[in-house]
Amino acid sequence: QVQLVESGGGLVQAGGSLRLSCEASGSTFSISAMGWYRQAPGKQRELVAAIISGGSTTYADSVKGRFTISRYKNMVNLQMNRLKPEDTAVYYCNAEAWTTRHYWGQGTQVTVSS
Repeated sequence: QVQLVESGGGLVQAGGSLRLSCEASGSTFSISAMGWYRQAPGKQRELVAAIISGGSTTYADSVKGRFTISRYKNMVNLQMNRLKPEDTAVYYCNAEAWTTRHYWGQGTQVTVSS
């Protein structure tokens, strides 16, 4: 089992920045990748950014050049710059095990005002 605890998020004006952090505990040796997803009201949950054990990263097209994901040991961070109102959503930390099982954090609200 893997537990994920998120921090960060909040309310920011458009053009501003926020940093999300997520710390994994438990069977962290089983984690192959970590990332962030988001879900806006009335929309499906979507991948924002992910980083695999080798360090490779992937980003949603909508956040490329604005968001940066990083990982250090059992912590994954998402630096979000030049935020837009359309980035408003609940952001979820995700960990994928080598078995392809997924673990989720409780979610943290990000609200970008115009």
